[in-house]
This record gives sequence, structure tokens and C-alpha cells, in this order.
Amino acid sequence: MRQLYPDIKPYKTHHIKVDEPHVLYVEESGNPDGIPVLFVHGGPGAGCENYHRRFFDPNVYRIILFDQRGAGKSTPHAELEGNTTQDLVADMEVIREQLEISRWVLFGGSWGSTLSLVYAETHTDRVMGLIVRGIFLCRKKEIEWFYQKGADRIFPDYWQDFIEPIPETERDNLLEAYYKQLTGKNEIAQMHAAKAWSIWEGRTATLKHNKNVVDHFGNAHTALSLARIESHYFINNSFLKENQILNDAPKLQNIPGVIVQGRYDLICPLESAWELHQAWPKAEFKIIGDAGHSATEPGIVDALVNATDEMAKKLV
Repeated sequence: MRQLYPDIKPYKTHHIKVDEPHVLYVEESGNPDGIPVLFVHGGPGAGCENYHRRFFDPNVYRIILFDQRGAGKSTPHAELEGNTTQDLVADMEVIREQLEISRWVLFGGSWGSTLSLVYAETHTDRVMGLIVRGIFLCRKKEIEWFYQKGADRIFPDYWQDFIEPIPETERDNLLEAYYKQLTGKNEIAQMHAAKAWSIWEGRTATLKHNKNVVDHFGNAHTALSLARIESHYFINNSFLKENQILNDAPKLQNIPGVIVQGRYDLICPLESAWELHQAWPKAEFKIIGDAGHSATEPGIVDALVNATDEMAKKLV
């Protein structure tokens, strides 16, 4: 079973100003003359982690990581102004142009799969290949499954901690109630809600409990941006038309692609990945039988590293 490539450090970092007030953190590692690949992180609002560089052979790929608006090392932290899907797609184009890249590979999981797919459907001629994991199509039924009714039946114990910050009278619309707290002026209540929201995601991300994943999601810096930005996107239908990604899937037909999905993914259930594959049949589809949602699970790591290696062979 494949492991992540050895740890590496960036050879160059950038702070790119986009629309006020946003400044994006961007880094490059690996081979400066290699195949350009953009790592598109999840959330929205999660930010990048050091291990994200390690899905790619550093001798073959020019590895580009960026923190989306309000996330990670981008500033201002957890900012919602001017933070939409269309803004993020435009930011990716700014990064591509500033780094003088003609075409690149996109690699994204969860919300990162959403954003990668939307970008590819918008700028098809700029994408050499797509590797997407834990498919999230941002449809109303997917949001309701995880934040109102569905996943609570699998994780009733974790669910009690998730709903605890919300008054009982407001629990018929948890997304709306959370958004109100996360954008309110009471900073203590805001952080309490942010941690509950984020830890719910961390606890449910893996097939087997992973303390490191939960601790990452529980970190105050990550929790605040993740919860605020996710709730902002989801209450606005992720700034997408319902079923937009599948409706626009014919635009992907000439892009080499790999879809990796954990069979027991309870954040983004397999149904969405299956439907994407039906709409994009030329993409290779890998269902990992012993995995949930997280990119850190061994079967998912194995499939993703194999996917990046195989993609490189096709493109060299």
C-alpha cells in the first residue's frame, strides 16, 4: 500500500492581493519545472496543511498550495465579505496567471472537489487533469443530510454535542441557527459554536476514530474559519445553482480524471460520487472499501498517491 511522499518544504511563498480586503497565501514546492498541480483544500475554510504537499512526487510535480479566502494563512482570517464560489474560481485564475502557468492539474477533496469541478467547468481549457476525492456537489439534500437529518442517526452521541450550542426552539433549522451565532457579536458564543460545528465534522470524517483529525478540527484558528465560512456558503446554496455541477459535467468529458471515494463516507455519501461518475464516465472511479471521508485514511492515501503517479505518466 502506497504511503505519502517524504515531507518537503516550500521553495517559494507568495502573498497575493485579490479583491479588498483579501490577501491569499500561496506556496510552491517540488520541481519548479515539473507538472503544475494545484491542491484545492476543503471546507470551505479549512486551509492547507503541510502533509498536503506529500500526495505528489516532488521530482515530477510543481506543487502549488493556496489558502482560500479567509482560511489558513490568508487574511483577513474567517472573513465572509467578498467570499463566494465565483470569487474563489477567479482567485485560482489570478494565481495561475501570476505563476505563469498555462495549464495545470487540479487535486481536491470534499469542498475541494466542488471547487475543482466548478473551476474545470468554467475554465476547461486550463485543466490538464482532475483528481477529486470525497465528492461534494453542494446540493440541498447533501447539506440537509449532514446538518439537519440523516447523519444524526449514525452518530447520535456526537450529534448531541453538535446541537448543544443551539436553543431547542431553533433546532428545526440548525444551519440558520448556527449562522446566526457564527456571525453574531458575542465572541464567546461564536467560538463555542465554531468548535461544536468543526468537531462534529472532525469526529465523523474517518471510519475509525482519529484523534489527530479531531484535534485539528478542534483547533480554534481552524474551527472559526471552517464554521463561519462553511455556514456562510451553505446558507447561500454555495453560490451555485441546484445540481449545477452535474448539469455542466459534459464540459469535463475531454479532461483525464480520477474520482476517489470512501464507501463509508458519511460526510459526503457515495451517492454523489456515483452520480458524478455517471455524468463523467471517462473518469476512473475508485471506491475504497475500508474508508470514510478523510484524506488521511490509508486506503484513500494509497488511491490518491497512485492517482497522482498515474496522472503524471499520462501527461509527461
